[in-house]
Amino acid sequence: MQLEEKRQRLDARLREIGSMIVAYSGGVDSAYLAYAASRALGEQMIAIIADSASLPRSHYREAVEFAQEQAIPLHTVETDELEREEYAVNQADRCFHCKDELFTVLDAIALERGFNATAYGVNADDTLDFRPGHRAAKEHRVLAPLLDVGMRKSEIRELSQRANLPTWNRPASACLASRVPYGTEVTPERLGLIEQGEAALRDLGFQQFRVRLHDKLARVEIAPEEMPRAFTPEMAAEISARLKAVGFAYVALDLEGYRQGSLNEALKRPSTFTNSESGLSQT
Repeated sequence: MQLEEKRQRLDARLREIGSMIVAYSGGVDSAYLAYAASRALGEQMIAIIADSASLPRSHYREAVEFAQEQAIPLHTVETDELEREEYAVNQADRCFHCKDELFTVLDAIALERGFNATAYGVNADDTLDFRPGHRAAKEHRVLAPLLDVGMRKSEIRELSQRANLPTWNRPASACLASRVPYGTEVTPERLGLIEQGEAALRDLGFQQFRVRLHDKLARVEIAPEEMPRAFTPEMAAEISARLKAVGFAYVALDLEGYRQGSLNEALKRPSTFTNSESGLSQT
């Protein structure tokens, strides 16, 4: 299927739904979904962003700025996933409890304001990884319009670029809790430490990276194309100094570089997942 055909099918799907809440984070996928929905539905849609300790302040500011620039109706709600013991203990299903908290809040708003549905920005590539949050979406009957038309991440980036959206080349993003190994409690203090560490790397000019917290050690993953710069003696020393300054005792540069979901590598799980197993549905 050609990309323009997918775009047209997405537009038709959104109009078919009629009115919706878009679960919005400001990342590439949710930003494009919010943009497309606002163009298709006008006042019959609203983007809602959940503000919590697991959302970096820089990401929140960028998300708000994008919505304002694109005239997308935006509402901020506060979520309390850290108050859920099942989330804070940080087992492999942590993401389920986070999304369950979010979609519970959005369900109530949809009912109160008369929206037909809630939708989120999962795409076709997301079916290939272990993501318990998708099971929460399925249980709450959250729609997945991008997945419905088979859009992949690269296609969403291309359509975003065609629409002159500044998010088209935005690095992949995820909540700060995704930097904490399973079994290590998620706390506001740990999330704050990670956020400061990643802000330091951003100030050094790096684009795609993660600071994974392992007790007092920061395991820094940097995109392969940026690794040569990171591994110069001068830059390695600067990275170490800056991360120690925010509170880490030790700093390590991961030789494998940045990859999404690296903490999932420690899980004993099947190598592949069906849509059913990952909580995804294209129906």
